[in-house]
Amino acid sequence: MGMTDYGEIMVGDKGFEFYDSRNVKNFIQIPWEEVDVVVVSVLFRGMWIPRYALKTKRNGLFTFSSKDPKKVLRAVRKYVDADKIVKSLSFFQVLKRAVTRKK
Repeated sequence: MGMTDYGEIMVGDKGFEFYDSRNVKNFIQIPWEEVDVVVVSVLFRGMWIPRYALKTKRNGLFTFSSKDPKKVLRAVRKYVDADKIVKSLSFFQVLKRAVTRKK
């Protein structure tokens, strides 16, 4: 529903972890073997990265945002292949794809 949770993001040799700062029982642990693709939203030609998402093989897409996303993505790059880290589509690419598919 778009509810936001604030917490700590940890990148380790076993996987990606998020821990909620308010509720200890609310956490996500994603092993690197489960990560299919890391989708990065890039704006202003790479000057600003507002969010990134980890698409898993079984459980879908998990979207995250952090204070220093470049630092987090550099740490993720150590464990995920470079060809599995992709930029998300821009607004105009999404519109173009929607128009061409309806015909």
